[in-house]
Amino acid sequence: MTPSVADPFVPFIVEQLEKYPKLCASRLFEMVRQRGYPGGPDHFRRVVAQHRPRRPAEAFQRLKTLPGEQAQVDWAHFGKVAIGKATRVLWAFVMVLSYSRHLFLRFYLGSSMPFFLRGHVEAFSAWNGVPRVLLYDNLKSAVLERQGEAIRFNPTLLELAAHYRFEPRPVAVARGNEKGRVERAIRYIRDAFFAARSFVDVVDLNEQAHQWATEQAAVRPWVEDKARRVRDAFADEQGKLLPLPHDPFPAHERVQVEVGKTPYVRFDLNDYSVPHDRVRRSLTVVADLETVRVIDGAEVVAVHSRCWDRDQQVELPEHLTRLAQEKRRAREHRGLDRLSKAAPTSQSFLRLIAERGHNLGSTTARLLALLDWAGAAELEEALVEVLERDAIHVGAVRQVLDRRRFERGLPPPVLLSLAPSAHRDLVVNPHSLSTYDTLKTEDEHGQ
Repeated sequence: MTPSVADPFVPFIVEQLEKYPKLCASRLFEMVRQRGYPGGPDHFRRVVAQHRPRRPAEAFQRLKTLPGEQAQVDWAHFGKVAIGKATRVLWAFVMVLSYSRHLFLRFYLGSSMPFFLRGHVEAFSAWNGVPRVLLYDNLKSAVLERQGEAIRFNPTLLELAAHYRFEPRPVAVARGNEKGRVERAIRYIRDAFFAARSFVDVVDLNEQAHQWATEQAAVRPWVEDKARRVRDAFADEQGKLLPLPHDPFPAHERVQVEVGKTPYVRFDLNDYSVPHDRVRRSLTVVADLETVRVIDGAEVVAVHSRCWDRDQQVELPEHLTRLAQEKRRAREHRGLDRLSKAAPTSQSFLRLIAERGHNLGSTTARLLALLDWAGAAELEEALVEVLERDAIHVGAVRQVLDRRRFERGLPPPVLLSLAPSAHRDLVVNPHSLSTYDTLKTEDEHGQ
């Protein structure tokens, strides 16, 4: 063998790697250069690789399970999808029966606890049964805390397990091989189903996933007996699963929301309308994949189709109609109140308008315009005159105002449009200036 320039330094390299097995080659290269190594870094890396101690290979025993005994569960990330202005993360919930390798696949736009629960509920429903043990890795939806063998499960998962009577069992830390069936199933899904797959939306994707899982994936050879199919092994296993309870577990998103001044609740990036009489309250939103329900106590006050876009106002027409009607009635009440204070005769005038079947709202609005145009005193006098003449329409009031101003030689009034404010509807009743003349006369006599 041809001698190498690194040969004199091999004992030093071996000694350092025994002390520090993870010592990188670049650091070792600097150390041997300081000791006179004349070679380059590329050759030196090959030398280090030959002498670096390797962890002995670990052998794994193939785990066998009985029919109906076990299933393995995991999430898999499949990129993102754009929905309108929103970008949602696409997750696949995968559950595999350990005996038959029959798999359940469902895609969701999130991996939070409500989606995790829904995946279980839909898988059990699809199989019409429940395996006795479910294996998880240490995801937060299953395990909140772990110290050695001491495990604190997510309490919601324990509620689900009690409802369906299965045992949740997390695998050991850094022991992904213990749930290798679901890991291999996810790779199989990526390669045999999702690669080059086109779909319109998540609903379409799930329809394709269901068809693929129950057809193509179900006819692949069964690993325990190549002469049989996964579908055949699942037929044997299905009868060994635990029976379903009478009612499915409630897998809903449930959040408390605050309603502000506007009649909308904020949920998952969007605003959903509620009746206008529910503002300034705390309400509850209960949502599934299709529907958003808004609840006040025990009463359901709004039901919407769920929107997966973002920054949208999802509204029910009846909510907007009732709000508009309420605002219109409020404006009419404020207008009537203002007219009655400024021109008391307007009450009699409007009562006759209503009795004769005319539009009360438009008449009130036109009288308010005349009030702003001519003033309270002028409008009151004009209303008295039209009532005496029994000319009960707004045009007659306007004619009287024009005639009286013309007879007094007054110029046409200038109408100033006031911006909405707390002072706009204030009514100031003018008084005769003769009162001040009387006060002046009394003062002079008193002197």
